[in-house]
Amino acid sequence: MFEYFPNNYTWSLAVMGAVNRGGQISEIDEACRPLKEIAAVKALGGDQTAQRAWFESWMKLAERVERLGATDEAAGRTLSAGRKYLRSAVYYLMAERMPSHKDPRRLDAYKRGIDLYRKGLTLRRDPVEFVEVPFGPHKLPAYFSKAPGPGRKPCIVHFDGLDVTKELIYPSVADEFRRRGVSVLIVDHPGVGAALRLLGLPSGPDTEKPAGACVDYLETRDDVDPDRIGMMALSLGGYYAPRAAAYEKRFKCCVAWGAIFDYGHTVTERIGGKGEPSVPGYAEHVNWVFGQDSIEETLKVVRQMTLEGVADKITCPLLVVHGENDRQVPLWHAERTIESAVNSPQRELKVFRLADGAAEHCGADNGPLIVDYMSDWVAEKLGGAPGGT
Repeated sequence: MFEYFPNNYTWSLAVMGAVNRGGQISEIDEACRPLKEIAAVKALGGDQTAQRAWFESWMKLAERVERLGATDEAAGRTLSAGRKYLRSAVYYLMAERMPSHKDPRRLDAYKRGIDLYRKGLTLRRDPVEFVEVPFGPHKLPAYFSKAPGPGRKPCIVHFDGLDVTKELIYPSVADEFRRRGVSVLIVDHPGVGAALRLLGLPSGPDTEKPAGACVDYLETRDDVDPDRIGMMALSLGGYYAPRAAAYEKRFKCCVAWGAIFDYGHTVTERIGGKGEPSVPGYAEHVNWVFGQDSIEETLKVVRQMTLEGVADKITCPLLVVHGENDRQVPLWHAERTIESAVNSPQRELKVFRLADGAAEHCGADNGPLIVDYMSDWVAEKLGGAPGGT
């Protein structure tokens, strides 16, 4: 992986996140160059000074690119404005990753980012609808990326992971699935994005519930084939998606974009100092995601999040993709998931090797390589068009 900050995995991961979502390297360098010295601070988990510096530098960049977009929009150059707004929104969301969720500036950055992303998609005239999925008394915000052509199309439900949002999923996958004739419903489910930040919905073990609500919603649409709906998710979604497919039998395929067989084990290892954290202040972050006040209470929740005794209930085709050099989640999580999914009629483990690329966590080093493989696989399983529509 290209590591802008060689001694800081968490920050380098965010840089690659921006690159993989359409950021421009010269603009990213503008935000990161002033941070090189402070990036060397080892105790990033508790160093709020470093996180504030990151936040302020990325906000400065986001605001500058937004101003350039506004100039284009005022002149009627809406496509150019939209493209700048999309980049600016990604920069706002990268700024938002680092401070404590208790910092009120973080929520402001998030709101600015998602509003600008929606505006950018609208000005670019992307084939996307801004929808809400009914979920009990709540409505989960989602993007519906529509496959071209008339009639009912296959659709993949896409959940997030621990620390990404639908705005960071959309630019990674939407276009590639559309080109293969597959619609995508990208959802901020409990524990992430707007569901966590604006609705206060924490995550939990039973992801088949929000996933089932997504199928319920898709079954109301006349442009989705209810017999060709799949499920996928990334990172912590390596637990979310297989769990959902195990108990929600309407899913016809499942993709774990990075494996998580035993999340309780992962959290225990992480707070013990093993593995690389994706975000600073990891313990505080997982407490927030799972709606708990202490790491002891969070551990009680995440220890329920295992695919032991669950994976064998998956009865649809299953793809698990994992990087050989994943520094967050060891490869054994992927191997155990596949070994345990004994009732999946077509189970496949695809390990991305260092020799080829996409070998880091969820392909952070080469996003297109891993997305190509997954979108082809889904198109084959759901009756899309791997060769293009």
